[in-house]
Amino acid sequence: MLLLDGNSLLIADVERVARREITEIALSDASRVRVRASRALVEEWVEHGEVIYGVTTGFGEFANVVIPRADIESLQQNLLRSHSAGTGTPLVPEVVRAMLLLRANALAKGYSGVREVVIEQLLAFLRHDILPVIPSRGSVGSSGDLAPLSHLALALTGEGDVTVGERTMPASEALTKFGIEPLRLGAKEGLALINGTQMMSALGSLSLMKAQRLADLADIAASMSFEALRATDKAFNAGLSDARPHTGQRFVAEHMLRLTADSEIRTSHLENDSRVQDAYSLRCIPQVHGAVRDTIAFVERILSTEINSATDNPLIIPEERMHLEGGNFHGEPVAMPLDYLAICLSELANISERRTERLVNGALNFGLPRFLTEHGGLHSGLMIAQYTAAALVSENKVLAHPASVDSIPTSANQEDHNSMGSVAALKLQSVVDNVETVIAIEMLAAAQGIDFLAPLKPGTGSGAAYSAVRSVVPHLGEDRNTSIDIAAVKRLIAQPSFVKSVDR
Repeated sequence: MLLLDGNSLLIADVERVARREITEIALSDASRVRVRASRALVEEWVEHGEVIYGVTTGFGEFANVVIPRADIESLQQNLLRSHSAGTGTPLVPEVVRAMLLLRANALAKGYSGVREVVIEQLLAFLRHDILPVIPSRGSVGSSGDLAPLSHLALALTGEGDVTVGERTMPASEALTKFGIEPLRLGAKEGLALINGTQMMSALGSLSLMKAQRLADLADIAASMSFEALRATDKAFNAGLSDARPHTGQRFVAEHMLRLTADSEIRTSHLENDSRVQDAYSLRCIPQVHGAVRDTIAFVERILSTEINSATDNPLIIPEERMHLEGGNFHGEPVAMPLDYLAICLSELANISERRTERLVNGALNFGLPRFLTEHGGLHSGLMIAQYTAAALVSENKVLAHPASVDSIPTSANQEDHNSMGSVAALKLQSVVDNVETVIAIEMLAAAQGIDFLAPLKPGTGSGAAYSAVRSVVPHLGEDRNTSIDIAAVKRLIAQPSFVKSVDR
């Protein structure tokens, strides 16, 4: 059972809910007390006719239009309908589940002025896996992810479409199927559901979890290339990290030594190695991979704060009996870190592709067959696999251009600066997938290189990775459809158990 209190949700929990590893979620007792207190204030203010943005007024540039009390509920439903203006390919189920969870957790802080039933409706959708169909494009990342969250919220009221299992159906049909009453919105509740950063935060949280695994996978792939290229481990000496004590650099240097421990390949050329030092893509693994790890740690800190924040407007502060109109919905605190994460992960792919190039290039691979094939000319080996890696790293360079430096005004210039955080989050998804493929290609090439060094065996971790790769892809003796091999390795390394089996 996962209890939501608006303050202690972990990014790992977001992933577990997104994967349906956690399905029982409830509101904590302490949270219920705060939610009731803020709701009571909203109802009191409405009763007394107080002017409150989005509660008794219109939205955006219509903030100066006072809404009659009789129309307050219609105002909230109309908000969801008008703002459900998204387009593009729908978000995948994992992201939608994460959005439902994050929206519920934000409301659970008790600053939004909603009734408990609103949060319970979100949790009911998660429990029954009723997933609103949410178009992926349409958010500019300020005033919240308005369009995506409107599609989400509209489904709670029985409008719009949802998916249940493999079926897409009207939300009203799904609610009837599970015996759930459509949510009837009260004052402020529509606005509270859509003012927030939950789309970009959901995408960012899931990408961050993958990024953490990619950092481990990059070290493992590098250790295999280290073996195949018969590199020196001097670059991983603790003295270097002592002189430049970045946390990530130290961790990666130690990690590389663990992965390559007891390597027969390394031992075989310790005395006869004429190279003083290796190329940067090998020698600077701790510095580059380490910088990526430090960036991931920074992004994790920001996202951990964001997913436990109240991000709507106005905020209700029960202790002070006040409502605060502000900008907590603005996505900039998330947009910049997500751009940064895309940049740093692109570097993981950049250096990985350079190692793959060294593996296949007969002028750089210290005696391995050109393109790692015994019958060069008749067979091309892994020549074009390197092309694929090169294409993906070039694509990443385009995707790594920061979205957060852009802005476009909306709502007749009332909302005249927007974060584009959702664009940053969507780009990041593509970068993550590309990096995983590039690392899979490096592992494929490195395993082929290690084959040619038999009977010498690689180290403890690098050897376990080599054996795992060879369990799904045999040695490339004659040319075959390489894309099938790349896909097989990518499926292998996507399994959480892979890193655990290698890095024991």
